[in-house]
Amino acid sequence: MTVSISHVHVLVDDPDAALAFYRDTLGLTVRNEVSQGGFRWITLATASQPEIQIVLSQPHAGRSQEDGDALAALLAKGELRPLQFSSDNLDETFEKVAGSPGADVVQEPVSQPWGARDAAVRDPAGNMVRIEQS
Repeated sequence: MTVSISHVHVLVDDPDAALAFYRDTLGLTVRNEVSQGGFRWITLATASQPEIQIVLSQPHAGRSQEDGDALAALLAKGELRPLQFSSDNLDETFEKVAGSPGADVVQEPVSQPWGARDAAVRDPAGNMVRIEQS
């Protein structure tokens, strides 16, 4: 039996701003986009790992009002789990990400005590995005 990761869901409050960040800044490719009931789901993937897709969706999409409100509150506080990417050129990637609209620099590139060299930003929705040198 083989099990692998296929999709990772990321909550965003503004699909257009998130799309600009993940597609235009990080270079992910849009694989699918669905609108339903006033909400959008946008599926993206990297060229190097097209089998692992990131799904951008809004907190209230497909959820009760109460659950959507709870997730929206966590998103607004920046309390959702981070996304972690790797790059073959951290400095170049960081410069592009740090200069993108809506991105908030949390940590410039630094060598960590555990051996990784990484940086951190918040996407336009406030999600933590960490990028590590591969």
